[in-house]
Amino acid sequence: MTARELDAAGIQEPGLRTAYTHCRYLNARHGKTYFLATRLLPVERRAAVHALYGFARWADDIVDDLDSTATAAERAAALKALEAQLENGLRGGRATEPVIQALADTAGRYGIDHRHFADFLASMRSDLTVTGYASMNDLGGYMHGSAAVIGLQMLPVLGTVTRHEEAAGPAAALGIAFQLTNFLRDVGEDLDRGRLYLPADLIAAHGVDRARLEWSRRTGTRDPRITDALRAFAAHTRTVYRQALPGLGMLDPVARPCIRTAFVLYSGILDAIEAEEYTVLHRRAVVPRRRRAVVALDGLARALAARAPARHRTRTVVGRRPAHPGRTVITGMATPVRGEAA
Repeated sequence: MTARELDAAGIQEPGLRTAYTHCRYLNARHGKTYFLATRLLPVERRAAVHALYGFARWADDIVDDLDSTATAAERAAALKALEAQLENGLRGGRATEPVIQALADTAGRYGIDHRHFADFLASMRSDLTVTGYASMNDLGGYMHGSAAVIGLQMLPVLGTVTRHEEAAGPAAALGIAFQLTNFLRDVGEDLDRGRLYLPADLIAAHGVDRARLEWSRRTGTRDPRITDALRAFAAHTRTVYRQALPGLGMLDPVARPCIRTAFVLYSGILDAIEAEEYTVLHRRAVVPRRRRAVVALDGLARALAARAPARHRTRTVVGRRPAHPGRTVITGMATPVRGEAA
């Protein structure tokens, strides 16, 4: 975390500054696309996003770190300890884990519903025992906690120009779209963990089952039926992106470039997967650096334009609650008139 970001956010206590800095490090190291997009937010809001990401990353690593030799029981114990610290931290107690210190502070500053964190940890716990899903509906229950709530956590930080309730649906859909993209990109790595997020009924419709996917992963052999199944999953994911798209125009204009950039880059992973003919079982698809740079520069231009003072008009932004959890504050912000939806 840069001193400028911490100062702009009003974070002065030394221990808390260290905690936020740790979260920023986790974001920069593990969430390259997300970190790049976060750089487009107004400087005073970045610390909160790093805290939300840091907590999610920490919990996810407890469950999924392939380099760890921890047993399932040890992972469950670590997750339970994290949950206990979270509950204590959110109640105002002293947490020793930096990600919890930063998260509790962010939740208080922005009035984020604590249930979102509990739902997230519930999905993380299920990853310790659930290794597959029979249908997209079953997968949806898991994704509420693992993905939809991430979008809902972000809304108070980003701010909206509509009622929070109106923006919540698209925000949840965007979190789900990002995770579906990750599921498709990481299907091979997830199989290595003994887990499959592609619903059994979807792949069965194309003559594919888990054993065939594992065979393809193990042997490096391609199968047109697998390609068709992966293509169908990608098509479903694009549908969810379309459901999320209207939400971009509901955000505070100064936050839109950040989320728009993440939207374009993450959906670009689907383009890369398609361009590589759905070989995700054998190699990880990435958005080319040149494409990332072009999108980032476009996002920067949009961010600078959105922050330029509007001399004649203002727009009402709803949902940012910097100091009073549980109370909605409506803030008038000077913004450009030409805010775009996508």
